[in-house]
Formats: sequence, C-alpha cells, structure tokens
Amino acid sequence: MYLSFLRHSLVWLVCIAGYSISVVAQPDSSQRGVSPKQVSTPPTSQIKVDTLSNKPIQQGYPDSLAIIHSVTADSVLMLRDSVFYNRLKTKMYKHRLTRQLYDAIFHDVYNSRVATGEVNQIEVNPFRIFEGKIIGDIYIRRLGVFGQTVYDTLRKPANWVERTGNRVHVNTREHLIRNSYLLFRQGDVLDPNVLRDNERLLRATSIFHDARILVLPRAGSKQFVDVYVITQDVWSLLPNGGFGGLTNFSVGFDQLNFRGLGHHLFAQVAYSGTDPRQKVEYQSRYTVPFIGKTFLTAEASLLYLRDLKQASLKLYRPFLTPDMKYAGSIELNHTQINNRLITRSDSVLLVPLSYDYSDVWIGRSFRLFYKQRESDEKGRSRLIVALRNTRYSYSRRPDVTADTNQIYQDSRTTLFSVGYSRRKYVRDVLIYGFGRTEDVPIGETIAGIAGYDNAELGRRLYTGLNFSQGKYVRHLGYLYGLVNLGGYIRNSHIEQGVFSFESNYFSPLLKTKWGNMRHFFNTRFTTGINRFTNEYITLGSSGGGINTDGIGINSDALRGTKRWLINYENILFSRLNLVGFRIAFITFANLGLTSFPERPLFSGPLYQGYGIGFRLRNENLTFNSFQIRLTYYPNIPGNSIPFRQAFEGIPTLRLRDFDLSAPQIVPYR
Repeated sequence: MYLSFLRHSLVWLVCIAGYSISVVAQPDSSQRGVSPKQVSTPPTSQIKVDTLSNKPIQQGYPDSLAIIHSVTADSVLMLRDSVFYNRLKTKMYKHRLTRQLYDAIFHDVYNSRVATGEVNQIEVNPFRIFEGKIIGDIYIRRLGVFGQTVYDTLRKPANWVERTGNRVHVNTREHLIRNSYLLFRQGDVLDPNVLRDNERLLRATSIFHDARILVLPRAGSKQFVDVYVITQDVWSLLPNGGFGGLTNFSVGFDQLNFRGLGHHLFAQVAYSGTDPRQKVEYQSRYTVPFIGKTFLTAEASLLYLRDLKQASLKLYRPFLTPDMKYAGSIELNHTQINNRLITRSDSVLLVPLSYDYSDVWIGRSFRLFYKQRESDEKGRSRLIVALRNTRYSYSRRPDVTADTNQIYQDSRTTLFSVGYSRRKYVRDVLIYGFGRTEDVPIGETIAGIAGYDNAELGRRLYTGLNFSQGKYVRHLGYLYGLVNLGGYIRNSHIEQGVFSFESNYFSPLLKTKWGNMRHFFNTRFTTGINRFTNEYITLGSSGGGINTDGIGINSDALRGTKRWLINYENILFSRLNLVGFRIAFITFANLGLTSFPERPLFSGPLYQGYGIGFRLRNENLTFNSFQIRLTYYPNIPGNSIPFRQAFEGIPTLRLRDFDLSAPQIVPYR
C-alpha cells in the first residue's frame, strides 16, 4: 500500500514540478531572419568530418548544418513543447533516480515538422541556387546510430544503452559511400536534380536511417562549391527466432550492413523434432548492393524448408533515378514446392511441383526534351522501352490438359513494353514512418505491353495496359490511382484476363493536443476474365488497417474470382516516447466482398473487421514496427472467435513509385 502511494505521489510531483519552474527555452536559430553571426558556433575541434582530407567544415554556419527553414505555425507548438520538457528535465535532473527515469522515458525530440528541418519547404529544391557551379571537395560525415540526427549533429545519446550501441555498431565505410552511393564526382557541374535524387536514394536504402546533402560556397571562389554528405546508419544487426520447447525452436540473424560494407546477410535455422517429413529447416540470403558505380545489385538465396526448396541467383539494376538510361535484370532459380491448392469443392490438395525458372529483361530510358521555360516536372519526363523473356520448365507436376492444371504448363513468354513516365519527389514526414524523412513520389505513368506466350498448350498473344497517377491535392491530401487491364488472346478469345483498380489516399497532417494525426483510405478491386478453373483470389490475409492486403484474417471461405476491398485507418502519432520508441495509436476498419462468376459480387455478404491498437517504432533500428491490435470480426464464415488479438512485427510501408521497369503480366491477386 505504501509503495503504491509513493508511486502515485512521485507521478504527481513530477507533473507539478514540470509546470512550476520558470525556464527560458533556447531560441530556434534556424528560423528565418536570424543571421549566422547571431548563432554561437562551436569551435572547429568539435566538428568532425569523416574524410581523408583534414579540411574542417567552414565556420560561420551552425553545426546543425541546417539551411534556413521556413517558419510555420508549428514552430509555436514546438516552442511550447520545448518549454514544458525543459522545465520537466531541469527538475528531474536534480536527483540521480529521477534523472535516470527521464533519460529512459523521454527524448528531446518533439513531434513537429520544424524538428525535421527543411522538409517544410517540400516544393523547394535547395540546390537550385548552386546550379552550374563546379563541385570541388566532397566531404562525408557519418553520424552515430543513436543521438545525433542529420538536422542536428550536436545532439548526444540520451543514455548508456544508446552510447553502447554507437560504440558497437560499425558505420558504413566512407569509401563505400563515396564510390558506390554517390551520383556525382569531384569536378562535375552541379545539377540540382542529381543531388536531390542522390539524397533520396541514400534515404531509400535499407542501411541508412536518414541522409542529407549540403552545398556550401567555397571561400574566395565564385565558381567552386564544396559538397557535404551526411549519413546516419540504422542499427543493422537483428537476431530472430522463436522457442516452443526443445523439440520446436528456431534461431537466426539479419545483418543489414555486414562489417560496414553495405552487404545484407540473413540466415535462420529451425528445428521441429516431431515433424515426420523434415525436422531441420534452413534459409539464407546474401545481397551485395550497388557494386562500384554500376548500381548493380547481386543476390543469392537458399531455402530448404518443409514445403519449399529453392536456390536462386539474381543480378539487377532498376531505374533508380529518372536520369538513368539503362536498367535490367537476370534471374535464375530452381524450385521444389508443395503447392497448396483449394478446389471449388473446398477440398485441400498438396500439389508437388519442381521447375526451373529464368527471367531476363533490359530497358532503355529516353529523355523527352522540353524548352528551357518548361517546368522541371516536365523536364523529368521519360520514354521507356523494355524487352523481357521468362521461361518455366517443369520436371515434376500433375497431368496438364486443355481443361485441367493449365497453370502448370511449360512456357516461354516474350514481352515488349513502351511507356511514358514522369516522376518527382516531395519530402514529407509522419506518413508510414515515425519521424524520418519520407520521399513522396508524384507523377504519372502509362504503358502498353504486348508479346507472345509460347506455351505448351499452344501459342497465345498477350496485351496489357496500365495507367497510374499520384499527386498532392491542395488542402485535401495525397491521392494515388492505378488501373490495370491485361489478358491472353487465343483463337479470338480472351483467357486469364485481369482488370484491377487501386486507389490510395492520406490526409494532410492534422495537429491535435495529443500529437499529429492522419487519415488513410485504400480501396482495391480485382476481377478475373475467363480464368482457369483452379485459379482464384482471396480476402484472407493478416495485419490490420493499411498494413494488410485483405480483411485481416485467414479463411479458406473468403475466396472467389473477383473481390473488392476497402481499408480505413486513423493513426495518431503521439508525443509519447518509451526508451527511444515512438508510439502511435490506430483505429481501423476492413471491409470486403468476394464471389465466383455464378454469383454477382454485391449479392454476397459484406465481410467486416474493426479494430484498435498501437504501434511502437524506433527509426534508428532495423526492427519492424511492433503492433498490438484487437480486432472484431462479426461475420467471417467458420470463425468461432470473433475477437482476435495479435502482437506482430510489421514492415515499414513504401509509397508506389512511377518508374517503369520490366514489362509485367497484370498480377491476379
């Protein structure tokens, strides 16, 4: 009883003390109108640059390395938060116990766009004023995983855990960043788009939490500028596994940045002593990204699982930026799988398959020229042509006839595509991430695909068309749409056709007294046209809200040849911070319809799932976001437990881009 009383008293004392002490917040030196002379600059010895040159960062600029920020109403909220947390911190730092409690729970980071620097100027390219200058020296600065940020390099780790993490982690090597991840060299004429793309490219890789590029004029020169590349790694080593007893366990690891070389190594071993078919399972994958200046990525993987055995090799290079001229891929794999097939009579069959697969494609991008007065957005438009050849060769399969098991026929497909792509990127925060800079693609694509499938049951023509567009709508938010149509033509009839539509939306960042909030709305419609008898799609899935591509629960009854899915999610990015983990609260609803051809889609029941939960995420870690949710499913067939709870790791979602790559058959899913 006494301990309970003391705990409650301590909480109230902390809250009262936080509001009772008069503390003046540090002024925001990044605001417009503050000259560099008014900002106290630390001595050069405190500014370390990881470079072979001994030239320091020029003085006269604050060590936050920030360009002048735009002042918004959000700065008022940040100032208020700063005053509150400074009061609380000052009071709690008077005693060792309360100081440790503060360091464990709070971060001096406020859930505000001002804290993320220039991302408020989402339509401004900060490198435009240096266009045409000659790039002189290139300096690389690698920040620790914890504490510092690319917008505030003076921040320190908050506790001993973060300090230990920085010492243990091996940062990405400087020569690797310089020789493999930069799109520019010393002596190049500065192109603002190249630097903007390079900054986005660094952020998009799995080894960096965030990245920033700064251009500073060289003293005494009107022609040369120096470029500073600032990167912050993520914590790269993630153990994984599970334990269900001495006869059922798994152990492994995922290393995203092996020895600072940027290599990705994943391995896992599982043991199931009671499984009569296979007791030991193994899977591994090794990836070498951006080999030299080629931007080629090599990947080898091996799966030795109970129902899937596969060995594969892949070498690929996508159109990473709109300015890249060539892209392509070579992939080879051998697969043995026990394919789980559900028939129309709801019986489950395990179909053993063994096949070799090869995939080769190459693409070429051509710039569409516009006059100088045309906008930069049009100047990034491209005409892209690509050629692809894929081959399936089965050595084990069920009997294939014109009426049964057609999806297992040997085939060699050659496709050609021509398309138009226009893309640029807008920087924003608090969309799918919890504070890191996110590059939102805006633009459009339209592509036509044609080719032949030299299949075992006869040659057939393939044609397809897709269109996508995404943009920010003023005062409304971000809206994306995708339409796909494709199918095979044989004997003047369409078979294995697909029509699909997808739309994604998220609202502007809405400010509340509890934090920042967004609304998400996604809808997806897919219907098959003369599909084979053993082909279907399902509403069954896992996850909740926008983190699922289905209703959120697995059930063999949720099958059909057409489906319509609607996901809604509200997410509140709270100001709470637990040992470096940001907390977001979610509410969501999943609605779906599915049916076979003999029944109209809207005549069936509307399957539903409603839920609440919260997510935890530390952007400096490779760990997936942790999600705890409670979902209510009122009308799922065969579901005897309407309330389902889940604790799960969910990967960070990414927005769909507008790059065109390999010609693709419209997926039926």
